[in-house]
Amino acid sequence: MTATSRAIVIDRPGSHRLVTGARPEPGPGEVLVEVAAAGICMSDREVYDGHRDAAHVRYPVTPGHEWSGTVVAVGSGADPALVGRRAVAEGFRACGVCERCRCGETSLCTGGYAETGFTEPGAFADHLAVPARLLHLLPDDADLRAAALLEPAAVIAAAVRTGRPRPGERVAVVGAGTLGLLAVQLLAASNPAELTVVDPRAARGEQAMEFGAARALSPAEAESAYASFDLVVETAGAPTTAASSCLLARRGGRVVLTGMFREGAVGIDPVHLSLSQLEVRSVFGAPSSAWSDAVRAFALGLLDPAPLITHEFPLERYGEAVALVGGGDPGTGKVLLVP
Repeated sequence: MTATSRAIVIDRPGSHRLVTGARPEPGPGEVLVEVAAAGICMSDREVYDGHRDAAHVRYPVTPGHEWSGTVVAVGSGADPALVGRRAVAEGFRACGVCERCRCGETSLCTGGYAETGFTEPGAFADHLAVPARLLHLLPDDADLRAAALLEPAAVIAAAVRTGRPRPGERVAVVGAGTLGLLAVQLLAASNPAELTVVDPRAARGEQAMEFGAARALSPAEAESAYASFDLVVETAGAPTTAASSCLLARRGGRVVLTGMFREGAVGIDPVHLSLSQLEVRSVFGAPSSAWSDAVRAFALGLLDPAPLITHEFPLERYGEAVALVGGGDPGTGKVLLVP
């Protein structure tokens, strides 16, 4: 009897179905992964609602770009020894040959946008086929629930690489959602003199301090700390946080923006930017090097995403699960689909 596999398919915004078909076969150079867990983030909610930029999604689509699993089959040209290995994989299907890829900047590939869960079938499914070259292998005893958060962890690893934290610096993280709390864990490993989190939610601030932050401030309280920090990592993507992050940085300081901002956000003051000689960088996705950093930190125990998970749902309850994300409930952290 032919093995079957289920997948969530979004035919158009607001319309999804759970389909059952033959188990996918890995193509040349690909592996087939049995999905253990897949995270739902705001980008997935945007795909469901139809708010993602048309150039960055292709309907019908099986979403799911944050995931972990076990390799169960390989296609021609892929190493058979991969079967049975726990793994995650990069989402961007970088071409590997353009100038940006050859420079190691795979998240800036100019070969055309393709990403698992947006233009290519994703992990809200029992099985997922991905190029073997994108795999990052995990320890044999890795917690696959927690490993499903290595995609956002890789984004934060890219931000930390960009921000270049040095021991003894004063560091602030703006936002204490999934990205912000992962940032606290990675930045705490750089031995800052001070690690401060800014978030309006007191409970999130308390969780940040459990993860290594020295103090948590509300946005209003943070105004007294303007011009104080060597490095500010922004993770919230709220209308005011890009501008406020620049105000938190000292003159000559560094700001890294990881939040996804919508039109209408309050812009950075160019006069302040110029007079303060700030270095401002943005991060979209993660290059291969940042994935390696995140996976290494996870394997060493420097990064523990498990406490961020608050909800788990089977594929059959995808509609309920996606409604939680961005729904405003302060008790909602990372939501997982567990096939």
